Amino acid sequence: MVRFASRKTRQHAVLSEDFERELTREVLRTELLRVRTLIITGCVLMLFLTSTFLIEPALVNRVWRGTEGLVREFILVGSFILFEAWVHSQIRRNLKLDRDLPVIRRYIGAFIETSLPTVILILQIRSMGASQALGFVLPLVYFIFVILSTLRLDFWLSTFTGFVAAAELLAVALYYNSADDAGEPLIYFHVVRSTVILICGVLAGSVGAQLRRQFAASIAAATARDRVTNLFGQHVSPQVVERLMAEGTSAAGDLRRVAVMFVDFRGFTAGAQTRTPQEVVDRLDGAFAVLVDVLDRHGGIVNKFLGDGFLALFGAPLEASDAAHRAVAAGREMLSAMDRINAQTSWPLRIGIGIHFGEVVAGNIGSPRRKEYTVIGDTVNFASRLEALNKEFGSQLLISATVREALGNDGDDAVALGEVEVRGYERKVAVFQLG
Repeated sequence: MVRFASRKTRQHAVLSEDFERELTREVLRTELLRVRTLIITGCVLMLFLTSTFLIEPALVNRVWRGTEGLVREFILVGSFILFEAWVHSQIRRNLKLDRDLPVIRRYIGAFIETSLPTVILILQIRSMGASQALGFVLPLVYFIFVILSTLRLDFWLSTFTGFVAAAELLAVALYYNSADDAGEPLIYFHVVRSTVILICGVLAGSVGAQLRRQFAASIAAATARDRVTNLFGQHVSPQVVERLMAEGTSAAGDLRRVAVMFVDFRGFTAGAQTRTPQEVVDRLDGAFAVLVDVLDRHGGIVNKFLGDGFLALFGAPLEASDAAHRAVAAGREMLSAMDRINAQTSWPLRIGIGIHFGEVVAGNIGSPRRKEYTVIGDTVNFASRLEALNKEFGSQLLISATVREALGNDGDDAVALGEVEVRGYERKVAVFQLG
C-alpha cells in the first residue's frame, strides 16, 4: 500500500483544494488584523487631533494656521477609517464565502491607503510651509503602512506599498522645492529618504513572503496529518503518522503479506449487564488504552474497533519483514498487561487473540466522499475464525501454521492443537497455542 514517491510528487498530493482554501483563509485573517490595526491607528490620530484642538489651541494655529486645516485633516482621517471599515466588511464577507479578494482590488486598496499621508502632507505644506512640513512627523507615517503591509503576506504588494510611499513623498518634496539656496544637498536628502522607504517595502515584502511560506508549510503538514488520520483512523500512533507522511500512500489496493490479529474480550457482554453504561465505557477505554499502547510499541496499528474487540495489522500500511514476530510479541505482551491491570480492578477481563499471516489486498475502501484504509482477503477471515476458537479451547492466544513457520525458533513454546475444524472451511487446519 505504501509506495515511495518523490518529494515533489508527495507535495503535489498534499497541496489539495482544502490546503488552498485554508491558506486563503489564513491570508485573509492576517489582512483583517492589518485593517483593524489601521482603523485603531486612525482613531488614535483623530483622538490626538481632537486633544490638540482642546488642550493646545496655540499649536493648532502654529501648525495648521487655524482650525480650518485641522478640520480638513480630521475629515480625511475619518474618511480613511470609514474606507478601512468597508474593506474590513469585504474581507469578512469573503472569509465566510471561502473566497479570496481580487488581486486588483488589493493593489487599489494599497494605493488609496498609502496616499493618505501624501494628501495630508500636501495640506500641511500649504499651511505651514514645505520645509517645516517635510521635516515634521508626517513623512514617518509612511512607515506604518509599509510595516503593516507585511501582514498581506505578499512580496509584491508590500513592495508596491513601499514604492508608492517613496515615489509620492519624493514627488511632493521635489514639486514644492523645499531646497534652500544650496538645494542639491536637500534634494539628495529627499532621494535617500525615499530610497530607504522603498527598501523597507522590499524588506517587508520579504518577511511577508517568508511568513506565507511558513503558513503554507504548517497548513500542508496539518492537511497531510488530517488526510492520514481520516484514512487510517484516530488510533494510529504519531510515529506511524509521521512515517506515512514521509513515505506517502497509494490510493489503489496492493497485495501485501501481513500479520492479522483479532482481539476480543471474553464474557464482556455478561459483565456489562450488571454495570452502568459509564462503567462499561470506562472499563473498555482503560483496557483499550493499554492494549493499543502495546501495539504501538511493536509497530502495529488498530485497523478497526469492533465493539469489545479490534482488528490489528502488522506489515500494513507500513511494510515489515518481521510482521509475524511483531504480532506474536505484541500478543504475548497483551496477555501480561491484562494480567497486571486485572489484579488492580474488581472487573477482570479475559482476552482472546487470534493471529494469522498471509496475503491480503490492502487499500482505501469506501465511497468517493469517505474512504477508509482496510484489508480484505481470506487471511482476515481466517484470523477472525482463529480468535473465535479460543472459546472452544479455553485458550487466549492462538496462531496459524503460517505464523508458527514464520516464527522459527521463537515459536518453540507453541503447543500444537492438531488439525481443527474451522467454521466456513471445508478442510481441517493446523492450530497452535501460545501461553
